[in-house]
Amino acid sequence: MRRYRLGIPGWTLTALALGSLLNPLNSSMIAVALVALQRDFHVGVATSSWLVSAFYVAAAIGQPLAGRLIDQFGARRLFLGGLVLVFVVSVLTPFCPGFWWLVGLRAAQALGTSTAFPAAVVVIRQSIDEGGSPAAGFGALTIANSASAALGPVLGGLLVALGGWQAVFLVNIPLTVAGVLVSWRVLPRSRPPEVRRPARETLAVLDLPGVALFALTMAALLLFVLSFGTTPRWWYAPIFAVAFAAFVLRERSAASPFIDLRRLISNRALSSVMLQQGTINLAFYCIFFGLPIWLEGVRGLGTGLAGLLLLPVTAVSTLATPLCARLIARRGSRLALLLGGIVLVGASLLLQLLDDATPLAVVVVFALLLGVPNGFNNLGLQTALYESAPPEHTGTASGLFQTFRYLGAISSTAVIGVVFQQNLTSGGLHRVGYVMTVAAVLVLLLALVRPGRRGRDAATRS
Repeated sequence: MRRYRLGIPGWTLTALALGSLLNPLNSSMIAVALVALQRDFHVGVATSSWLVSAFYVAAAIGQPLAGRLIDQFGARRLFLGGLVLVFVVSVLTPFCPGFWWLVGLRAAQALGTSTAFPAAVVVIRQSIDEGGSPAAGFGALTIANSASAALGPVLGGLLVALGGWQAVFLVNIPLTVAGVLVSWRVLPRSRPPEVRRPARETLAVLDLPGVALFALTMAALLLFVLSFGTTPRWWYAPIFAVAFAAFVLRERSAASPFIDLRRLISNRALSSVMLQQGTINLAFYCIFFGLPIWLEGVRGLGTGLAGLLLLPVTAVSTLATPLCARLIARRGSRLALLLGGIVLVGASLLLQLLDDATPLAVVVVFALLLGVPNGFNNLGLQTALYESAPPEHTGTASGLFQTFRYLGAISSTAVIGVVFQQNLTSGGLHRVGYVMTVAAVLVLLLALVRPGRRGRDAATRS
């Protein structure tokens, strides 16, 4: 079988990419189907937004849970199981008897897509040659995810025009079938456990009370943050505080915690990666979500043109990823994160120059510039995660890594909602830019003070 230069089997990368693109694709396609869904189910805008919120919340909770299961039962089983779940949901969704059934299926769809990334990280660790770099594998995943997220609304619009809102779910059927067929053939089989645990011991290892408290904590936090886009629901805050306190107490006392908080805190490199992941996504999505709103609401552009002006972000990010992979293979992830952080700070400062009369050509240049840190930071952080996560907890760490991505992205919607609800002007865009700049500077500082390899190794052994 042909291997990539850095040691990843080509068909393995194909299988991982097919599974990994489902999450960003389905999170973005739904945006253009909401109007048709509102009409068919006779619901308003606020109600239909639950199709977006349910997916985000379920994925943020499901990613670390899937990672934990992967660490216990193997990446191949969970990867295939996730694809099968998405297939089943995609078949059932067009026959939903009511709107809230559809919301439930969207949550199940999110859980199914949540297995792909943590499983991919584990498979990459298992598949690379001795001494090889994981950057090639992560580069392929980054390109697949970025392209699917950017093309999701375009593909979704075409599908809705041809086959109604049902088509954005049915399109997953051929993708999941192809993913299952390729994955079944090429993904490495997990080594069977030497001693099979009794069911009670297996449940104890999974720490179901910890899982439940984590789910309640994340649901309360994310729904609270999401509510800032319209009307803040302050009563979520005490629920989050109580659930979080109970979760911390549970995990500190559990013999086999769902998320080992002591290990996470002591592993400074891994903690830094998680914080950078959340902060980078806060900075990036502040402008990725905020710029189209400004272009439509202030500059008077149509939705289609506003969306097209963001395509250079994905184009440059895709072109930058292979270059970044080579850089990481030679110099490690830290330099990539430093370069990405520097450009992100510069881009956030340039945002202050955009106003009501700025030529659209300048907006395109800004979008091109934003694509550079998107590519470098994404690939750099994924590689840093691989470097800092303990091998036996790779799945759980990878799932938590994705949870921090959702935290950052959802926090950006809160910032945009608070600012633009009161001030949808160029001045409001500049205020969003201030938040972006603060986040970008924090990203750069975290890259500068990131613990060295010796510190990571010591933390991993602790």
